[in-house]
Amino acid sequence: MSIKKRKILLFTLLLVVAIALGASRTRLIAVTTTISRSNFLHAAPSVGKDTLTMITSPDYPPYEYYNTKDGERKIVGFDIDIANTIAKELGFKLRVIESDFNGLIPAVQAKRADFAMAGMTPTPERRKNVDFSIIYYEAKDTIVAPKGSNLTKPEDLSSKTVGVQLGTIQEENAKKIAQKVTNIKLKQLNKVPEAIQEIKSKRIDAAIIEDTIAKGFARANPDLEYNVIPSAGENAGSAIAFPKNSPLVEPFNKVLQQMKDSGNLEKIATKWFSQNTATEAASSSTTPTTSKGLNLDFGRIAPDIPFILQGIPITLLFTVLSVFLGLIWGTVLSLFKISGIEPLGWFANAYTSIFRGTPLLLQLALVYYATPQLTGYDIPALQAGVLTFTLNSGAYMSETIRGGIQAVDKGQREAAMSMGVPYWLMMWDVILPQALKNILPALVNETIGLLKDSALVSTIGVVEILRSAQIVGANKYIYFEPLLCAGLIYYVLVMGLTFSASALERRLRRSE
Repeated sequence: MSIKKRKILLFTLLLVVAIALGASRTRLIAVTTTISRSNFLHAAPSVGKDTLTMITSPDYPPYEYYNTKDGERKIVGFDIDIANTIAKELGFKLRVIESDFNGLIPAVQAKRADFAMAGMTPTPERRKNVDFSIIYYEAKDTIVAPKGSNLTKPEDLSSKTVGVQLGTIQEENAKKIAQKVTNIKLKQLNKVPEAIQEIKSKRIDAAIIEDTIAKGFARANPDLEYNVIPSAGENAGSAIAFPKNSPLVEPFNKVLQQMKDSGNLEKIATKWFSQNTATEAASSSTTPTTSKGLNLDFGRIAPDIPFILQGIPITLLFTVLSVFLGLIWGTVLSLFKISGIEPLGWFANAYTSIFRGTPLLLQLALVYYATPQLTGYDIPALQAGVLTFTLNSGAYMSETIRGGIQAVDKGQREAAMSMGVPYWLMMWDVILPQALKNILPALVNETIGLLKDSALVSTIGVVEILRSAQIVGANKYIYFEPLLCAGLIYYVLVMGLTFSASALERRLRRSE
């Protein structure tokens, strides 16, 4: 292949990457709800924007969760209906993005979102970081435990291990209970379904969960029961979180109060928290099968499998972009290391040391949350994931590529130099092709690692395979079945990649 053709190919690949990243911003990150403004243009000045971004944690039915019917990716729930009503009254378009619950306040602080709704209680600690609206719904805490365990009140939790969701009011109230009741051990978990599974696995004795959520899990798991905790805390109730000194607080409060006075808020609550709706959300169309071990019933998630499968293109797109860009960056770093130019060598070695010496999840969080504050650019979650994995994999690949370059016979370099071939052309046409051929197995291993590690981007709201499975589990109040389905999908993808790499290696050997 001529040098000109290679330049054209490289330019085309870079153009495709740029287009894919740009197009993914709206397609993969946010669920946007468009509301007609024709009758409410007079209210726009009170908001100041045509579109407001709401961030939520859609794993908390019936407050907010994904409607997974027919593979549809739409966030619905009690909070979503309230937000839509406010948007209608104030005349703005609503854009909904997602994150884990413990990432909501950091996202609001970074002004990645205009407000957050996720059944959040305005505790004094949270008020130090964000502003809150008036309370729009009040709920109670419950103790969820195995049936017959007699864990019905806080005093019964003495010497027990109790699960709570990280960053929630239930965690705060559990800490207050632990101050009054002796020997309570708290275990913080990222999601409520994880707490339920910990109970069923007998790793914890009970969990403190909001009553509306506990009802659904108790119906879906007949071996569990829940009991309301009287006066569980002083700060019960859900409110909307805003950045400090946000001008949105006053107009939102006005609409919320109007909804309370008119009874509209009560109608929405009845719609989502009524007995029939909760039963429908928690029940399945099939009867669970019972075994001596786990009570697995894959029939319950069968209608939601198309939703999980929709995570495959996102996972593959993420992996391909990360490998391609990581390979380019790793090659650059490896050339820095062998260039003989000391500043470049120092930079490459220090870079590799930092990115290999810190956790990938930490790097991902820093890129996603710090970029908007440092640069003012609201980096989408998929772009943040690709950037982080490119920087991280580049550090690992640089060492692999450096080893491959140095493994090429020195005679190749000497022959090219004796013929007057420029250094960069020698590397491009002679050395790098042989080095990449030698390190192909290592590059395949790195690709497989990136494919599996792509599950980490679910922590910043990218709905890939694992996140899709977790969403289905939260909606169905089950845990194992969707995760086993996700595990099977990952395994098939990895095996397909392994077989393809083996075929490529055999072909390269025949071409020698």
